Amino acid sequence: ELFQHTGSFKARGALLGVDWLEGEQAKSGVATFSGGNHALAVAWASRQGGVSAKVIMPKAADPLRIQGCQELGADVVLAEDIAAAAVLLEEVARQEGRKILHPFNDLNMAFGAATCGAEFIEDAAELEIVVLPVGGGGLIAGMAAAIKQASPQTKIIGVEPKGANSLQQSFASGQPQALAEVKTIADSLGAPSALRESFELARAYVDEVIAIDDQVMADTMLQMRDRLNLFVEPACAASLGAALGPLQSELKGRRAGVLACGANISAERFHHYTASS
Repeated sequence: ELFQHTGSFKARGALLGVDWLEGEQAKSGVATFSGGNHALAVAWASRQGGVSAKVIMPKAADPLRIQGCQELGADVVLAEDIAAAAVLLEEVARQEGRKILHPFNDLNMAFGAATCGAEFIEDAAELEIVVLPVGGGGLIAGMAAAIKQASPQTKIIGVEPKGANSLQQSFASGQPQALAEVKTIADSLGAPSALRESFELARAYVDEVIAIDDQVMADTMLQMRDRLNLFVEPACAASLGAALGPLQSELKGRRAGVLACGANISAERFHHYTASS
C-alpha cells in the first residue's frame, strides 16, 4: 500500500468518505485530524471530489506531510499534539459545519480497508497468518473482516508500538482504552485511543495484538531500504519487523502475509530514526 495514492492505504477510505457526501455536506467541506497519512489522503480525495478540506495535525508532524497537504489544497491547522488535534477537530466541525472524516472510526475507513483485505486474499490465497499494523484500529478491523470472510482459518495478528498500544490494552480490558501518553517514532500508529466502532469490529475478527519496540521498526526500515529498495516510514516496517522478530518462530514454515502500509517520510526523519540502528 506504500505505492497507493498519497503513499498509504488511507486513500481508499478517504475517497469513499468524500464520495458519500451529500448536498450541504459537500458544500460545507470536510475536516479531519491526523499525524499525516490520513490528512494527505483526505486532502487528495477532497481535491478529487471538488470539496474543501481542513486538516488538524500535530506540530511535530513531518514537515513533508504538512507541505503535501497544503500542496493538495487543504487548509492545515497545527495543534500541540495528536490528542489536542482530535479535540480541536470537534470544534472546527461544529463551528464550520464540516463533515468529519475520522481517520479510523468511520464506516468509510472500514470499507476502504476491507477492499485492501479482499485484494490481499485475491493476490495471495491460502494464507495461514496475516500480520497487520495497528494505529487506531480502522485498518486492521476492515482488513480482518474481509480476510476472515474469504478465509476464516487465517490468523490475524495486529502489531502496535509499545508506546502506543491502545488496541492491545483494549483487548486486554474488553473495553476501548485511551492512552495517557503516546510515545513512538511511528506517528502513523500513534492514535491516542481506541474507539468503540473500530474496537468492536477488530475484536470480532482479530486473533491477537502484540506490541514491539520502536527499535524493531527502525532496524526494519534499514532492511527494507537495503534489501528491498523501499524507503519507508516506521509504521510501514511494523508488520515485517514483527514477522522477522517476535513472531519469527510462529511464522516459520507457514504461509504468511505482511502489509507495508505507507511511505510518507522525509529523508531527514528517516536518517534520524535509523541513526542508532
